[in-house]
Amino acid sequence: MLRIFSLVCWVVMRIVLSSRIISLILVVVLLVTALNVGLVINVYSKVNDVGQTDSSGYEYVVSQTGSTFQVKNTFSKDIINGFASASIAINYALSQGNTVYLKGIFDLNADVVIFNSWNAKLVGESAIINANGYSIIIRGDDYTYSKYPIVSGLILNGGTLRIENTFGATVTNIVFRDCLVGLEFANDNTWTEFSKVENCHFINCTEGIAFRTPKGVSATGSYESTEINRCFFNQYDHSIAINVENRAELSCSQLQNVRIWIGEYGNTNQTGLRMAGSMSQTLLVGVVFESFSKSPDLLFGIDIIETASTTPIMDSNISFLGSWTASVHNSASIWLSAVGTSYFAQKDLSVHIGLNGKFGVSTVIKPVPLKIASFKPKIEVNGNFNHGETITVRVKLEYIDNTYSKEIEKVFFSGSTVWFTDDDLLEMYPSQNIVTAIIVDAACSLNSTDATVKISGYGTAG
Repeated sequence: MLRIFSLVCWVVMRIVLSSRIISLILVVVLLVTALNVGLVINVYSKVNDVGQTDSSGYEYVVSQTGSTFQVKNTFSKDIINGFASASIAINYALSQGNTVYLKGIFDLNADVVIFNSWNAKLVGESAIINANGYSIIIRGDDYTYSKYPIVSGLILNGGTLRIENTFGATVTNIVFRDCLVGLEFANDNTWTEFSKVENCHFINCTEGIAFRTPKGVSATGSYESTEINRCFFNQYDHSIAINVENRAELSCSQLQNVRIWIGEYGNTNQTGLRMAGSMSQTLLVGVVFESFSKSPDLLFGIDIIETASTTPIMDSNISFLGSWTASVHNSASIWLSAVGTSYFAQKDLSVHIGLNGKFGVSTVIKPVPLKIASFKPKIEVNGNFNHGETITVRVKLEYIDNTYSKEIEKVFFSGSTVWFTDDDLLEMYPSQNIVTAIIVDAACSLNSTDATVKISGYGTAG
């Protein structure tokens, strides 16, 4: 009995001891948890404190103090005072760090330059830049040295934002006011591609956005894959909203939800889009050209210059509102392209005649950048035929997958004109494919000929 009582006491003591140990462990856990929560709250409070200003995350903040400017390092909290001008202060900050935040009003007396930098940021809290004819320049020795810059949140008065030899630039939330040139893209070595311009407003700029002719042996005209989205232009006399210069290639790009107001301020020589270069495969979506003039004088929505090569593709929701000298001025009759159905005509194209029954170099009818929906070819053969001479003309279709249709041949024993019949066309049509080009070649049965062959193509494309 005594042994049983002792055993019971021992078990009870173990249970009590275990309970005390468990209680102790729980107290320790609670203390550690409280400490961690305190640390988290403290860190959160510090993050919130930093986050109270929009300058958080930027290496340097530039602001004005009295008649001078100061540069603050947001990480070390060091402040350098006494910069005599805004240009000196901003350029100093950009030389020390990659991300700079601007607060206040800045009067430039020299260019601000971001050179050979990756991921540079120049951002303002609605900072006003009175440029006085100077520029903010983002430039690389070539595009591999200058990538992914961001400029945002500025009001730029009387100056230019110039982007040169740079890849992937972003320009957002900027008002360009009273500028000779607002936003300028240029190449003097390699190219400037994949740029994005968004939520910008151009007011009284002689040129709103300009894509310059390339300069330099190693420069190309490529500004490909540029996006201009949700931008607005208030044009004055003798001005251009968007200018694509000769040999500039604004190709494979998009103008989307852009609005250009013409004839509201003045009534003479105002253009929405001037195109002297190439806009191959560039899509205009939701672009509105609006004229307020009642008696337009050289007011053009789009002005296509003789040096232009490929025009942009106009979506069905592009609009020309109001009165114009011409909504699209196309004095050189360069092909126009649209989403849906466009008409095309290529007339009297010469076809090289091969000799001794061998076909010559092909002539191609290709409504770039569109694809052929329907067509009607006409073959015209002229000249004196020698005894026993025949001219054979072949026509075939090229499909988008680099395959070809059945060839249709027309044989001429004398000069004449032949239109393709419906049966001819049906023989060439695929079961299901996309037609990209019409290919024509010709051969003479003799070793010389005085004959000539011309092909004309008429049709629709989309």
